Amino acid sequence: MNIPTMIQIRGYLKVSVRGEQLSAFINAITEAGIPVWEMKPTGSASASFKLLLSDFKELRPILKGTGCRTRILERHGLPFRAARLLRRKIFAAGIVVFFALLLLMSSMVWSIRVEGNEKVATEDVLQAAKQEGLYTYQWIFRLKSMDKLSASLAAQLPGTSWVGVERDGTSITIQVVEASVPKKSPLQSPRHLVSTADAVVTSIYAEKGLPQVAVNSRVKKGDILISGLLGDEENQQQVVAKGEVKGLVWHEYEIEVPLEKKSHVLTGEFKKRSYLVLGNRAVQLWGYGEMPFEASRVLTLYDPLTWRNHPLPLGWMTEKEMEVSQNTETVTEQEAKKEGLASAFRDILAKYGPDSRLVSQKILHDQKENGKVYMKVLFEVEEVIAKELPIVYNQGD
Repeated sequence: MNIPTMIQIRGYLKVSVRGEQLSAFINAITEAGIPVWEMKPTGSASASFKLLLSDFKELRPILKGTGCRTRILERHGLPFRAARLLRRKIFAAGIVVFFALLLLMSSMVWSIRVEGNEKVATEDVLQAAKQEGLYTYQWIFRLKSMDKLSASLAAQLPGTSWVGVERDGTSITIQVVEASVPKKSPLQSPRHLVSTADAVVTSIYAEKGLPQVAVNSRVKKGDILISGLLGDEENQQQVVAKGEVKGLVWHEYEIEVPLEKKSHVLTGEFKKRSYLVLGNRAVQLWGYGEMPFEASRVLTLYDPLTWRNHPLPLGWMTEKEMEVSQNTETVTEQEAKKEGLASAFRDILAKYGPDSRLVSQKILHDQKENGKVYMKVLFEVEEVIAKELPIVYNQGD
């Protein structure tokens, strides 16, 4: 057949047809007047040919009547070029829109960080910055120069000696240097230093005030160690007594120590569960099944997605279920006593100060019963025994 006119503009296809009634199919398209060209046999029951794009739908009833099947091999002409060009234009437009959005987002302030402030509240700094037009989601090109912002913020924030503003991309850092104000020493009323417990004085240092005891003196709880009253009754001066007094104090402890120690040890076996976190909800994705361990410990790790240092309500959470085994260790009676004495002295250090010094210890009573060691121990400890007591006068004095 002759090739139709303007096939490049109208569009045409190269197709293959296969079927037992191939000759009947060819006769049918000839009788239907469908123009085809370059028809070539490709097998005993198959052939290929070209036809106009608009005539392709006319093959359906003929294919159905002859039981043949067809497949498009090639597409040519303006309609297909236009479709490809349109797809490329949509892709190109998408790229342009993406970079436009990226440019817009990079032209906004996404985070404001305040550093160096201790006394000046962060909220006050952010409020002052907002009054100067500096706040999140503000256009960067609408901001004042960094120098002008620094001067304006320093003028608005009392208690600051300098305020610096720096921009790093879409992040703004406000550096605050607070003015140094000399600390006012708190006013103190006259007072004595008195004993906190019954003790024997081992050392006394009076920085201010009049010592009332000497080394090796026995004192009772509440006795005045360093007086805040100077002079006689006619010429008396009240001061804040200062100094340090140490003495020997006796502490009696009742100690109970088990002879079996139980501890938990990680075996190294674990099972992981993974979750997708959406807001306040977590959807488990992996790690289903019953827990295979009798005893375990769970370690939870959460990794949120961030954008420009801003956490998003979307993230990934992992739970690591680690197997734990319980070990039991038996200690001797001597080891239990040693551990009990050390534990009691640690309690003394916590209550009476780290400068406390153990002078002697005496076990008054000990017994082993029901898998435990029981002891009554007397500790002789050198510790600070002075505390402050305000001087109060009766109105009648």
